[in-house]
Amino acid sequence: MTASVTLQAGRPAQPDRLVAVWLFACAAMTLVMVVIGGITRLTESGLSITEWKPLTGVVPPLTEAEWEASFALYQQIPEYKLFNKGMSLADYKAIYWWEFIHRLWGRLIGIAFVVPFAVFLMRRRIGRGLAPWLALLFALGALQGLLGWYMVASGLSGRTDVSQYRLAAHFGLAVALYCALFWTALRLVRSPPSQPHEGARLRPWLIAALCLLGLTMIAGAFVAGLNAGFVYNSFPWMGEGLVPPDYSRDAAGFWANALENPAAAQLHHRLLAMLTLCASLALWWSGRQLSLTRPARMALAAFALAAAVQVGSGVMTLFLTVPIALAALHQAGAMVLLSFGLWALLEMRRPAILRTRPPAY
Repeated sequence: MTASVTLQAGRPAQPDRLVAVWLFACAAMTLVMVVIGGITRLTESGLSITEWKPLTGVVPPLTEAEWEASFALYQQIPEYKLFNKGMSLADYKAIYWWEFIHRLWGRLIGIAFVVPFAVFLMRRRIGRGLAPWLALLFALGALQGLLGWYMVASGLSGRTDVSQYRLAAHFGLAVALYCALFWTALRLVRSPPSQPHEGARLRPWLIAALCLLGLTMIAGAFVAGLNAGFVYNSFPWMGEGLVPPDYSRDAAGFWANALENPAAAQLHHRLLAMLTLCASLALWWSGRQLSLTRPARMALAAFALAAAVQVGSGVMTLFLTVPIALAALHQAGAMVLLSFGLWALLEMRRPAILRTRPPAY
């Protein structure tokens, strides 16, 4: 049994369900990785490990002397000297474990991907068209590890935090990898609709909504990188109006202000979130007026409902001044919303009777 990218007698071969389950599992692990990364950021744990050891780093300090040595390295960076000076070894261990779990989980994802991939290849359960695509995803996963260290390195000297630009790039690549894994797995288990429908009319608008959601998520990464969630903890007002009084910095250009000013970053995230919500509701309402398949209607409804819940959790996160549990839930909600959007997009495919080519990944 092969993936559906191969052809037999002019028809797509039946997809390998076990391959799809494996890819869904890798996507789920990536989603968990995003949430762990968010918690690591929220607990200010990301700089607790100041060395990058791809192989030996899987083993944490095991003796008191090793803990003291690791703590001594942390005491040399600006974050400790300016914000955490005098913290105890026990306090250091608390932030160390979050960063350690974050790095360890990334390694586990790599193993969970490459070992089954090799086995499936040897057993010829992955089609020729799909194998190069999966190899590219593995390479991007390895690049994500390098990008993660590049991000951490930005906070080890000259700053007390990581660069928000590198944080957004690290988060953005994680989201892209999740989308690729989830989309590929979904295509293996969801056949094109068998009956004519009008989903193609919504497909360009749904793609635009997903792009808008992606921008909103990246804007959220800048909010996190600038600690912008701790200012203007009200909604919809920011200060005495909808636009904060310190929205614009006189000495900064537009882009520098947008990406480096916490007040501007939060406002932009709010605006993009509201636009995403409006787009999802408009798609759901438009879908009600068209002849769509039942799964397509369900996907659009789930996308709109998840967008409303996501905006609500974001507002509550602001009101409560970014509690870690709720902020992590908000980040997970963004990934769930993205998943529903991808599902909806897949359901808008042309019916099988109109397809003349095998699907491309």
